[in-house]
Amino acid sequence: MKKKGFLIGTTAMLLLEMIAVLIFAVQGTEHTQNAVAVNEVLQSVQADWEDIEKHNSASELAYVVIDPEGNVLFRTGTGLSESLNEAVIHRDTILDICVGNLNVGKLIIRNDRAEALREEKLRAAAVFSAAIVLQCCVCAGYMIYLHRTVTRPFRRLENFAERVAGGNLDVPLEMDRQNIFGVFTESFDIMRSELKKARIAEAQANADKKELVAKLSHDIKTPVASIRAAAEVGLALSGTQKQRDNYQRIIGKADQINALVTNLFTATLEELSRLSVTSVDMDSRELKGMLENADYFHRAGIPDFPECLVCVDKLRLQQVFDNIFANSYKYADTEISVSFEKDARFLRISVEDRGGGVREEELPMLKEKYKRGSNTRNIEGAGLGLYISDYFMKEMQGDLMIENGQQGLRVTVTISLSGVE
Repeated sequence: MKKKGFLIGTTAMLLLEMIAVLIFAVQGTEHTQNAVAVNEVLQSVQADWEDIEKHNSASELAYVVIDPEGNVLFRTGTGLSESLNEAVIHRDTILDICVGNLNVGKLIIRNDRAEALREEKLRAAAVFSAAIVLQCCVCAGYMIYLHRTVTRPFRRLENFAERVAGGNLDVPLEMDRQNIFGVFTESFDIMRSELKKARIAEAQANADKKELVAKLSHDIKTPVASIRAAAEVGLALSGTQKQRDNYQRIIGKADQINALVTNLFTATLEELSRLSVTSVDMDSRELKGMLENADYFHRAGIPDFPECLVCVDKLRLQQVFDNIFANSYKYADTEISVSFEKDARFLRISVEDRGGGVREEELPMLKEKYKRGSNTRNIEGAGLGLYISDYFMKEMQGDLMIENGQQGLRVTVTISLSGVE
């Protein structure tokens, strides 16, 4: 409805402007003198001719009275034509003054056509200017409306799709039913929620697998170690070479089984290498927008960063920031402070909440896979965010440091500057 109203209003305004232009174009530019007023002036001058110096003009017309020799006998003001040549050039009205049957002088009435035409042009210009300004205001308002209802929601959907593609499912998509994407945002966020549930289930399955592998490795290694020990005793007590070879073969197979079980135990940590990280140069001023995207609850004051080039994978760095803020929202639920420092090689960005931090002995394990602090209080989570973030930062030749700050947990992201070996 708003779009239809805008089109109708703009079309109507354009038609009115075209009509005004046509009226102005076809309107005559000739402005004739008022014949009655001119005749009244002529009659009054003729009546007062004998004493023309005392003539009193009662007309709004401006005029000059001259005698046959061209001498000015009377004028109503300044700036008037005072000769027949000037009157002809200015296209003034020239009348003969007759007293009796004699032509005693000339009456020159000023032609104000130029002034009237200039005033009409000024009025027309003012009207057209006002119409153009009004159209510009209407168009600007509609552009703002389109930006709010189409462009900005589409950008949100685009950023949301990038995050989902990057594996971040913790950032919700804000719903706004006032724009054309309102229904889509709700559907997309439902999809994100379902994907997050699936990922948590997958993470739980992986954790269960890890626990199962650890139990099986322990259960298998214990009897294998007993077999190897018995074989070593038999090897020491064997009396023939054949017996020693048999015991040696048993010891070798026990070592082989032990190695296979160890490989099985560490295999669950190998899938992280499948996540590709490609670092390129990026303007540091883009970091503020990335942090603002991550801070979707607007709990942090994001500072302006010094102008420089950093070497990062933009998608992976956004995922790192998203994980840091998501953890702060879930486990601290407080205001967040963001600060930075820069040296010759690195730009360090620190994000600190006010949740009191975690126990010192728990800090080293927060970057391990499936590890979480004791302050999680049964809050939903898989324990993978900081582990993956640490991996990404190392792949970008940076670092991720976790420590207790003055008010809460502080996570410092170290970003490499471009062109620095």
